[in-house]
Amino acid sequence: MSRHNHPYIPNSQPEIKQEMLQEIGIKSIDELYADIPEKYRLRKSLNLPEALSEFEVKRHVEALLSKNKTCSDMSVFLGAGCWPHYVPAVVKEIVQRSEFLTAYTPYQPEISQGMLQALFEYQSMICELTGMDVANCSMYDWASALGEAARMAVRVTGRNELLIPKIIHPERAATLNVYAEPARIKTQQIAYDQETGQISLEDLKNKLSDKTAAVYIENPSYLGFIETQVNEISNEAHAHGALVIVGVDPTSLGILKPPGEYGADIAIGEAQPLGNPMNFGGPLLGIFACRDDMNLIRQMPGRIIGLTTTTDCSKQGFCMTLQTREQHIRREKATSNICSNEALCAVASAVYMALLGPQGFRKLGEAIMYKANYAMHLLSKIDGVKAPVFKSAHFKEFTVNFDGTKSRVEEVHRKLRLKHQIHGGKNLSLEFPELGETALYCVTEIHSKEEIERLAEALEKILAK
Repeated sequence: MSRHNHPYIPNSQPEIKQEMLQEIGIKSIDELYADIPEKYRLRKSLNLPEALSEFEVKRHVEALLSKNKTCSDMSVFLGAGCWPHYVPAVVKEIVQRSEFLTAYTPYQPEISQGMLQALFEYQSMICELTGMDVANCSMYDWASALGEAARMAVRVTGRNELLIPKIIHPERAATLNVYAEPARIKTQQIAYDQETGQISLEDLKNKLSDKTAAVYIENPSYLGFIETQVNEISNEAHAHGALVIVGVDPTSLGILKPPGEYGADIAIGEAQPLGNPMNFGGPLLGIFACRDDMNLIRQMPGRIIGLTTTTDCSKQGFCMTLQTREQHIRREKATSNICSNEALCAVASAVYMALLGPQGFRKLGEAIMYKANYAMHLLSKIDGVKAPVFKSAHFKEFTVNFDGTKSRVEEVHRKLRLKHQIHGGKNLSLEFPELGETALYCVTEIHSKEEIERLAEALEKILAK
C-alpha cells in the first residue's frame, strides 16, 4: 500500500486508507484482490515518467493531436455509417449550455421541464420527418435500434424470424445478431438483383412464411442506391402478417417518400447527420418511431416524452409516459434496458431540424443528390472505373469499382491519402467480395465542386501509372 499522499486522488492519505480498511474488515488492500492468482499480480513499480506541469501536459497533448487529420485538413469521401455533414454553430452553442450539458437524464420530470420539452420537440420532428406517429427520444445508434426493432417485432407478432437484405452494413448485421441470439430470433438474408442491387421480390416471397415476424429494408441502402420497390415489399410482408421495419438516412427524407407513406410499422435510422459531428465515430444517435398502434407503442423500447396539462388545465407540462416499458419500473420485465441514452445528441438534432425546417431539408437533400451524381458522372469517365456499380438512383453514397484498372482498392486509397491528401471511400472487397475491387464513396453538402473535381483528377493520375 502506497504511503504517499496525492493532491488529486481522494483518500490517498495513509490514515484515511487504514480507517477504510478497518471499516470493511480487512487488513490490507491486497485482500481485495484475493481472487486474482498471485502469478497475475504486478509486484513492481510501473515504469512511468515523472509528473509534468500543466503547461508541459498541454504541449504534449497538442503534439499528439497534431498527428490527426480531420475533415478540415483534407477532403474526406468516407461515410459508411458516420458521415461528414455541416453542423451549424448555433447547434453547438445551445447543446453546450449547462442546462442541457449537465442534465443527464429526466427521471425527475417535475424539475426537468426544459430537457423534457427539448426531447418532446425532437420526437415531434422525427415523426414529421419519417411520417410515423410516435417516436422515442433516441437510441444509442442505428444498429442498436435495429436490434431493438427486431425484438419488438417478435414480442408483438409472437413469431421468431426476421428477413433482412443481403446488402446491409456488416457491423449493423453483427449487432442485430447479438440482440437476436438470446431471444432465439432467426434471421435470413434476402437476395438482391445483381444488376440493380434492388431486393429480389421473388426471393422475398419464397422466404416469407407464417413464422416471419418482420421484413427489414433500408432506403437508401447501405451502398447508397434507392430502393424502388418499397410498396411491393410492404404489401407482401403485410399479406403474410409480418411487420415492416424501414431503416432510413434522415437527410434523404426531404426528397424521398418517408417510410410512413409506404406502410412501415417501425422506422429506425441514424440521426448523426442531424447536427452531430463525427467525433471519431461516436457518440451516435438512433432513430426509433412507429405507427399509432398501442400494441406497438407499449412494446417500443426507450423513453417517450409526453405533453400533458395540470389538473385544472391551466398550464402545460411535460412528462415521461408509459414508463412501465422501462427497467426502472418493471426491472427485468421491461421491454428494453436503456440505462443511459443519447439525450444530448437528441437535443442537438432537435436544434438542427428546427433550424432547417421542411424547405431546408428539401434543399439539403437536393444538394446532396446533385453533388453525389456529379461525382459519379466524373468518376465514371475515368478509364476502367465503374461508378456506380448498380444501375439504380443513388443518394449520398455510391460504389466505385476499379476492376477495369487492374488496381487494388487499398493501394488506390493509400496513394490518395499520402500523395493527394484525400481520404477515399470504404474498401468493400472483404465485405462484398462478389463486387470485386470496389469502394463505397460518400458525397454530402460539405463537398464543393472543386473538391469533387480534385478527387477525380487525383484518381486519374493514380490509375494512369
